[in-house]
Amino acid sequence: MNHLNMKQIQEIIPHRHPFLLLDYIEDYEPGKYAVGYKCVTYREDFFQGHFPGEPVMPGVLTIEALAQAGAVAILSQEENKGKTAYFGGINQCRFRGKIVPGDKIRLETEIIKQKGPVGIGRAAASVDGKTVVSAELTFMIG
Repeated sequence: MNHLNMKQIQEIIPHRHPFLLLDYIEDYEPGKYAVGYKCVTYREDFFQGHFPGEPVMPGVLTIEALAQAGAVAILSQEENKGKTAYFGGINQCRFRGKIVPGDKIRLETEIIKQKGPVGIGRAAASVDGKTVVSAELTFMIG
């Protein structure tokens, strides 16, 4: 297994606090897949307004966290080092559950297609073994 801590993740992708949504990568293979985690705490800035009295992690931030896991897989390839992965599209997105303070999100993104600078990743976020978000993410390397 290839592990990455936060500092090593920051050597691969350009995201920084407060927008870096990965705490660590449990395993990855350059150009193939990445499995990472986000440990959600009540102190996350977005919980102040989403929603008062019933904090829920915004779904778009879960999609972003999945994209960051995919970016680790793509940008860890030698030919992509130092580049940025941009969103090109989100397809077949489904939200199946809430993410709340105290949850540990497992973020899995598998690269299923790549041609030149464009590719597609199949992504799923789960909490306690239950899928809460799934989507196909299109990316472009810039």
